[in-house]
Amino acid sequence: MTAMDWVHGLLLLLHLVGFAALFGGAFVQLRDREPVVNAAMLHGALTQLVSGLALVGVNEVGDVDVNHVKIGIKLVVTLLVTVLVVLNRRFDSIPKGLWAIILLLTLGNAALAVLW
Repeated sequence: MTAMDWVHGLLLLLHLVGFAALFGGAFVQLRDREPVVNAAMLHGALTQLVSGLALVGVNEVGDVDVNHVKIGIKLVVTLLVTVLVVLNRRFDSIPKGLWAIILLLTLGNAALAVLW
């Protein structure tokens, strides 16, 4: 196993931890009347964005074929989720519809990663 394989594995692990924090932070509020953007969602979104960009960089440097269309779509979705989370962090609660959009975009982004 090369050093690049270790870096890729570490970045992938961080990316998955970011997903778990973002999705888990939103999912635990399923029954809440007034959902919020909690710290897990904020840190998860930022972790996903940074680790995802780093993963693409490592893959570009290595011998991995990168699907640029897929990565572009995932980047746009990740940026949208991150912006929604960051801008709504300051409010005491967010509308249930906005919470659902964040949750569904996060899940859809993971599905895109796995299924395409």
